[in-house]
Amino acid sequence: MGDAPWTIERICEALGNPILAQRFLAEINRATAPQLLGVFAKWQGIAQRTLSAVERGREAAVVEAAGGNVPGEWHDVTESVLREAERIRSRGAA
Repeated sequence: MGDAPWTIERICEALGNPILAQRFLAEINRATAPQLLGVFAKWQGIAQRTLSAVERGREAAVVEAAGGNVPGEWHDVTESVLREAERIRSRGAA
């Protein structure tokens, strides 16, 4: 996708999720003429951030696969998730 110009089709592809693409298309189709550029810009930003996140994830996967440490700050929430799961089970949830 690189430096290709942003189009409605490119935004849909970059979102990477049919449900998000449908939301975008619904918003762009309902937008009035004065709203159109704002709606397009909003979803272009979402698409750009999505592509950036995917790229960072791929880079992190390569580093991790090579035995390196993934950059950034990571928080281990395993204990809090286990406590919450136990609390839910104790209340009779499946």
